[in-house]
Formats: sequence, structure tokens, C-alpha cells
Amino acid sequence: MPGTEEKVFQQVTPVILAGGSGTRLWPLSRKSYPKQFVPLLGEQTLFRSVVERLSGAGEGFAFGRPVVLTNATFRFIVAEQLAQEAVDPRAIIIEPSVRNTAPAILAAALHLAAGDPDAVMLVAPSDHVVPDAEAFRAAVSQGLAASRTGDLVTFGIQPARPETGYGYLQVVAKPDGSGAPITLKRFVEKPDAARAQEMLASGDHLWNAGIFLFAARDLIAAFERHAPDVLAAVRPAVDGAEGDLGFLRLAAEAWDEAPDISIDYAIMERADNLSVVPYDSGWSDLGGWDAVWSHAGPDGDGVAVSGGATAIDCGDTLLRSDSEGMELVGIGLNNIIAVAMSDAVLIADKSRSQDVKLAVEALKKKGAVQAEAFPKDHRPWGWWERLVMGERFQVKRISVLPGQSLSLQSHFHRSEHWIVVEGTARVTVGEEVTLLTENQSIYVPAGAKHRLENPGKIPVEFIEVQTGTYLGEDDIIRYEDRYARK
Repeated sequence: MPGTEEKVFQQVTPVILAGGSGTRLWPLSRKSYPKQFVPLLGEQTLFRSVVERLSGAGEGFAFGRPVVLTNATFRFIVAEQLAQEAVDPRAIIIEPSVRNTAPAILAAALHLAAGDPDAVMLVAPSDHVVPDAEAFRAAVSQGLAASRTGDLVTFGIQPARPETGYGYLQVVAKPDGSGAPITLKRFVEKPDAARAQEMLASGDHLWNAGIFLFAARDLIAAFERHAPDVLAAVRPAVDGAEGDLGFLRLAAEAWDEAPDISIDYAIMERADNLSVVPYDSGWSDLGGWDAVWSHAGPDGDGVAVSGGATAIDCGDTLLRSDSEGMELVGIGLNNIIAVAMSDAVLIADKSRSQDVKLAVEALKKKGAVQAEAFPKDHRPWGWWERLVMGERFQVKRISVLPGQSLSLQSHFHRSEHWIVVEGTARVTVGEEVTLLTENQSIYVPAGAKHRLENPGKIPVEFIEVQTGTYLGEDDIIRYEDRYARK
């Protein structure tokens, strides 16, 4: 009809940042298995939640297949959790080394621009909680209008308290409740308590959520103008990227030349084409156990319990047991965080939640493996956990996913006994291949080539008893490995 405008429908590619390794939720979140991959709230992990949230469609747009940026350590965890969400990613990009958010986001933009310079990307961390997915999609719709004019769009959270743990965004006018984008005036670093109270009262400051929306072309142009040194390193890293078992591994030599800098410092604080979408429908970066307590749904006494935890006459307390068979009981506790795992227990005053990182630092100085290593060691084929260890023996519980297998390998210094407790395993020892079902076992002598495969449709679990003079994980020779490990 004359006078009507054609409705714009946009595809938006989620870009999910999944390489972080925070310490503020220790002992559940550790360097080897950080919070984004852990079921902190309910059964779903934070990573799976963001994948689900950034799918489907909103007003005037639809989410496409995601691009995920992570490191080599987490690549198979990412692939497994994407599979659990039945999501086929557009790409899983492997960062050879830690280089902060600016190089990572630029790498995603260059990768997308190679196919479509006008591709629109929504960048989101993988460890945030956004309970209302529909409200978030509505905010994305608001931001798209600004991105179409070439703006770099960020999302600001309506502050609920004078928070000192977040950076802020000052906008040129107070949000009017419509959710429409507002021009950004300036970024504000994490304030002290007095300044945070002033900014809350002013009404024109929002929390910086670290979520961004823009066209790949516009972001690359911003790097050309404001951070050409980052672009000079990241472009050849993307151009020289190689496929690796379905992943896209950036060229390491070029990537290592990229500055370790955040997107805020590299671009956002220098650009003059910035808009902010105000968002007030619930958000948290789960930056401490106090935030987990708040989102866990405490009862009328302020008590939140999970797992094998029991509270008796407690108030404003989080009790959490994350180890099978571990019963945690609190009596008469107030304002306490208590988290129990099989290898570590945290007890802290709730007001000191931000100081949990001090525990990690202290454990590192002691040389305690619990500082960084998770009790379950996640591998491409599944996981293992140590049950007991002595001077010349150790016992492990091992789980192999359907269709997966251990490498064909041998050991110099140890022999192994395998007892299958669930599922059916195909076991190779030397030239002999055997099918083992529940309650059957096999002996693997030192020096013998061996492998265990799961040909079934449920995980295989078995108990491994190792005996020998040396039991380190480096006592291994791999002859064949589908995951290209050495």
C-alpha cells in the first residue's frame, strides 16, 4: 500500500564469550572448570542458559547459529554443552592464549565479516543470569534500530543498589521506561560506596553489563580508527586460522602479538557513536556467593539450601553441598556462606563474598591443587575423579560418553584394573578385544597397549585401580587419539 514502510527483519548472530576462569565462586568455580559450565542455579549451566536465551526470535529479528569463543582447555566442554542444547554452532573459535575481550570480539567480527560485512552480532558473556528471556529479546529489538544507523550499542542495567563491584554507564538523559536507546555520555569506573550512592540517586547511571550489539563492519571500522594495533594482530590470526576437529583455531603466533585489553578500553571509551539500551528486567553476573544466594530463592528466613544441605535455626545463609553423599548441616548460623565439595569446603561471612579470591591466592601459595583444579577432570570423552590415593596406588571413577573412547595408549610405570559398573564397554588390551558389561572386569598390565570405547547409548562408568611405582598423568604414550592429543 502507498505510504507503508517495508518491515525490516534482521538476523542476529550471537557471539558468546566462554573463556573466562573466575575465582569469586570458588570452590565450585575453578580455573580448570569455571562457573559458566557449572549448574549454579538449578540443573542448567550458565553457558547452556545463554545459548538457550540467544535462540529463537524477537520483534523484527531472529537469532542465527552462535559463534563461541573459548580456549583449548574448554573446547570439548563447549561442544558437549551445545550438543545438550541441540545447537549446531556457526563456529567454535579457539583462542591460543588469553587476550581479554577486545581481541576476542574483533576475531568474531572478522570471521563473520568474511562472509557478510553487514552481519549483526550480539556479544554476551557466558556466565550471566538473565531470568526473563522475552524481556531481553525485546531489549535486543530496541537496540537494532540504533545499530542500523551505525551505532555501537551496549546494554545498561537499571541499578537496584549502590553497587561498587560494577562499572557504570552515564547516559545523556534518564531512562523514560520505554527501553529506547539513549546516547552514552561516558563510562565510569567502579566507584567507592559514596560515589555509587550519588550515581544511584542521579538516575542517569546504569550498570555496565558487558553486552554489545553492532554490525561487524562498524566494529571493524572502530578498531581501524581507535585500536589499529589490535586489528594488526587479530586480522592475521583470523586469516591464518585452521580447522581442528570441527573447531577453528586462531593462528597462535599472530594472536600472541595482540594486546591484552578489554573492549571497553580499546573501543567503547573512545568511540563517539555509542547508544545504550536500558534494561530493568533482572540481571546478574553472579560475581559472588551473595549473588548466588539472592538468585537461589531464599525462604522467609533468608535461608537457601541445595544438594545435601540442612539448615536448623539459621538466617540469611546459603548452605550448599555439591558432592554426592556429602551432608552439610548448619545450626544457628546467620549471614553465612557454606559450600561443601568432595575436596574443599568454604565457610565465609556473606558480607565478605568478594574476598573469596583471597582463599584461592592462599591455596596457591600452599601449593594446594584445590586452588585451580576441579575434583572432576573433564576430558573430550567424559570425565574422571579420584576416589582415593596411596603411595603406590590410586582409585578413580571414570565415565565415558556414548560413542566416545579413550586413546590407544600404554604406561611405563603402572598397571590397571578396570571394573565396569554401568553400561557396556569395548576394551582392547594388546591384540585382544573384549566386551565388558556391568560387574565384569579386566586387567591391563604395565606396557600393554590398551583402549576403552563406549559403543552404547548410555555412559559407561567404571572403576580404575592403578598400582605401580609412579602414578602421574604424564606416564602415558598415545598411539591413536581421535581428539588429536599428544
